[in-house]
Amino acid sequence: MITTSSAITTAGRNRITTTFYHHGFTKPAAYFLIILLSYYLGYLSALSKNPSYNPHHHYTTTNITTDIDHYNFQTHCADPVPPELIRQTILNRIFNGSSPYQDFPQAHIKPLLRHKWIKGWGSTGLVFKNLINKVQPKTIIEIGTFLGASAIHMAELTHQLGLQTQILCIDDFRGWPGLPNRFQDIKMINGDTMLLYQFMQNVVSVNASESVVFLPFSTGWALEKLCEWGVFGDLIEIDAGHDFHSAWSDINRAYKLLRPGGILFGHDYFTVADNRGVRRAVNMFARVNGFRVKADGQHWVLNSI
Repeated sequence: MITTSSAITTAGRNRITTTFYHHGFTKPAAYFLIILLSYYLGYLSALSKNPSYNPHHHYTTTNITTDIDHYNFQTHCADPVPPELIRQTILNRIFNGSSPYQDFPQAHIKPLLRHKWIKGWGSTGLVFKNLINKVQPKTIIEIGTFLGASAIHMAELTHQLGLQTQILCIDDFRGWPGLPNRFQDIKMINGDTMLLYQFMQNVVSVNASESVVFLPFSTGWALEKLCEWGVFGDLIEIDAGHDFHSAWSDINRAYKLLRPGGILFGHDYFTVADNRGVRRAVNMFARVNGFRVKADGQHWVLNSI
């Protein structure tokens, strides 16, 4: 497409140059005026095509509201469901009212599972016993479950104390790329890992199916739905994504589900990611919301200042 500035042909420039020359301009001055005129006409052409363009506005790749948006999470949740109704609420909302452990494992699944394979990282640390003794939780929400090692450990601890605690495990149970190569006991069938089924088998093997129920979805979706349904926790553990953005999102979404007097804690406070991962998210959240971070081994615990 020919623009206004390019419409001045060579012949046209020569005629204009001759006109300037006859009016007393030297040739260099005439050429300079022609270039200036061409630039001005091109500017007017561009302005007419983009009337919203403002040459005095400094455009940047970042917007100051972006930082503010990082703190905007849903704050209003439904009225709390009584603790004794939480399990049935989850079953009704996700599993059509029946237990997912019913008739588990099915015949076609059983050969793919080990009878009991409970594995995790930092899943039996003293932090669990200390916090359960302190809070005496009726509801525990665990974000990031894997094979259920910490959930099963917490179920055992609450049972020893005679508590009727319901533990909600949030995990999409998809693992990560390369999972079957690292853990060859977790089979992959038609592109789907058996992680969820092995988790369920582990729960069943220790007779904890009445204490542990799961939400097999992404952490963001599951936490937003718990808020929408009015499901709150007395003790919430965060141990899912270890990058900053995942941890930041999980912490903020989980905090609004914490009952008064409850405690928020998590794993992987000290990792090779240092201040670029979980620790950065925890410290930032504590600073913004007025908490003090207490380190307990690899775990972090948020306490009021």
